Amino acid sequence: MVAALPADLNACVLVVLHIPPTGPSALGAILNRKGPLPARTAVDGDPLAPGRVLVAPPNHHLMVVDGLARLSVGPRENGHRPAIDVLFRTAADARGADVVAVILSGLLDDGAAGAAAVRGNGGVVLVQDPDDAIYPAMPRTVIERIGPDAVANAEELATLIGKWTGAARGEERAVEDPMADESEHSGRALGPPSGYICPDCSGTLYVVEDAALLRFRCRVGHAWGADNLLQQQGLSVEGALWVALRTLEEKADLCRRLAERAGAEGRRLAHDRFAQTAAETLRSAEAIKRLLESGSGGAAPTGDTLAAPDVAESAGMPDAS
Repeated sequence: MVAALPADLNACVLVVLHIPPTGPSALGAILNRKGPLPARTAVDGDPLAPGRVLVAPPNHHLMVVDGLARLSVGPRENGHRPAIDVLFRTAADARGADVVAVILSGLLDDGAAGAAAVRGNGGVVLVQDPDDAIYPAMPRTVIERIGPDAVANAEELATLIGKWTGAARGEERAVEDPMADESEHSGRALGPPSGYICPDCSGTLYVVEDAALLRFRCRVGHAWGADNLLQQQGLSVEGALWVALRTLEEKADLCRRLAERAGAEGRRLAHDRFAQTAAETLRSAEAIKRLLESGSGGAAPTGDTLAAPDVAESAGMPDAS
């Protein structure tokens, strides 16, 4: 898509890739070699100059604030920092109808909440055709729950980006943004308590009122879409089962030692009691082991099995200088 962008694109392209928090990112250099626009990793305070590609660095949210690209180590969203929803939401609040949000190949429901914010502020939402995406779940979620302005393959998206950023947008859509209050999270509940616990901080998750999406946010700002929360709960269950298996095996081993010691000392009743407890504990451990090996206690299936890029573009932003 970047390779097909017009060289005179009247927009600053902001890119978010969900990547591990440690280690450098080579994406800026890769895009700089591939396309006609200069690309590099974003630096806090970069002006949003047209014809430039800025990539979010690892472990930092990329945001649009006061006409500048700003970096933050704020709460993770859907378990990610950088997170695509943060970029979309701040760009939508800052630039309204001048924003073009592009959803590419990716997992689960990442980007859907941010796309809703862009749509609610009058911006444009473009989505990669799921048949063209390596991982179709994320584009498909936005298509089904938000409704994009266009669906196309990666190369066609570049043409559409040039079209939308070069044309007058006209009047903003009269659609209320249900997530406007999330741009500056104030440490307050955004809805009724859900009864679920935040996987990141163990705080209460509150339901974010949104007709299109079932979403949750804790008091300190961690945010979760329903699909991502379900997967994280599955991972938590698997982790708890491994802890239980390890604890049961240790208990069985300790009971065997105590049984052997009691037997050597001639304490028959104690020997029999410890030996029975060891056998019962091992049976419980075997049941948990079978559950883990069957996959029933692990993460929820997603349909896509590996991490993939999540890309965002904010368009029509003038140079702040």
